[in-house]
Amino acid sequence: MTLKGRERITGTMASERHVSKRQDTTRLRRNLDAYMARRGLRSTEQRRIIIETFFTFGEHVTLDQILERVRSSDSRIGYATVYRTMKMLSDGGIANERKFADGFTRYELADDGHHHDHLICVQCGRIQEFEEPRIEELQERVAERHGFRVMHHKHELYGLCRQCAAKPDRARVT
Repeated sequence: MTLKGRERITGTMASERHVSKRQDTTRLRRNLDAYMARRGLRSTEQRRIIIETFFTFGEHVTLDQILERVRSSDSRIGYATVYRTMKMLSDGGIANERKFADGFTRYELADDGHHHDHLICVQCGRIQEFEEPRIEELQERVAERHGFRVMHHKHELYGLCRQCAAKPDRARVT
């Protein structure tokens, strides 16, 4: 399965999301600088290339996708360097690791500002983010009713995206 794209369903205007994303990126870069300073980590040229590449992807990206793109800037960058850098970003709260049913670990920018869930197309691999306050409220009520304290959760729906479902031979999932 390959990743074809990412979409986010929200109630905000596209221009507002663009400004918000820029602000989040600035905040995440400051957080990364602080994290690296606290841990005594150096900012090497290869790390800078990998980090910049990750920040510009803007989607659920795999290590292989990052590696392919960074090698166009510096062919000496290896898989282990990309892995260690992404691990550092994840440990530092800059990136979130996501493991979907396709078996690949994907990374997305950490976003403290909101929680989102995912619709994943099993045919083309498209990952669509969505926010639905009613689902969040219902989950909270269910947990409360059972005396359960939720620490975190993930909500993933697997099926066919609109484009794949419209194809006559792909309209059924068995």
